[in-house]
Amino acid sequence: MEAGPEATVPTCPEWTVARLVRHVAAVQAWVLACVADPGGSEARGERPPKVWEEIVPWWDDKRAALRRAFDAGPDTPAQMLFPFYEANLGAWARRQAHEVAIHRVDVELAGRQEATTFDTAFAADGVDEALSMIIHRRGTDWSAVGASGTVLVHAEDARRLWSLTLAPGQPPALAAPAEPDVTLSGGADAVYKRLWRRPADVSITGDAELLDPLETP
Repeated sequence: MEAGPEATVPTCPEWTVARLVRHVAAVQAWVLACVADPGGSEARGERPPKVWEEIVPWWDDKRAALRRAFDAGPDTPAQMLFPFYEANLGAWARRQAHEVAIHRVDVELAGRQEATTFDTAFAADGVDEALSMIIHRRGTDWSAVGASGTVLVHAEDARRLWSLTLAPGQPPALAAPAEPDVTLSGGADAVYKRLWRRPADVSITGDAELLDPLETP
């Protein structure tokens, strides 16, 4: 079954496929503006059209332009409004690769299709980005979070481990491996999707509530 523009997206409540596609198109237009003005601080991308028949070709043009821009190389300066990322094309390429990958899953689920299985190395990189760059810096009022303990995240096929410490009122912090209070494990693809709150076949051992602060935005 193909998902039409008005199909609902089960993993993005209140969104339709059209709204999701327009969101991704708008984000990539904004990234293009950041690339075009590396020394600026308030990039504003073009807004995509609202009519469905016009959105996809408009997005195709922006996506192709962004891919050409990335050809300049990862160290090429680019405006970056997230201070915890390096201000270059490499950082934007990583962020956009994972943004689009997760939203691809959303559209597949909206069309009642089986979700793509991502390459092990790519998925493990997505886990690393989420745990090292995103989760602890999201706009959460951490003072209201009372979780305390140690979380171990294990991407088995990638042979990679991440250990995080939770303390009341503090964001999760990567730490040296320690005896975990909860372990989230599985293939890199499954762990990647689970951290982004998408359906995934993972194993959770221990206090599952300690995983709540690790949810991505």
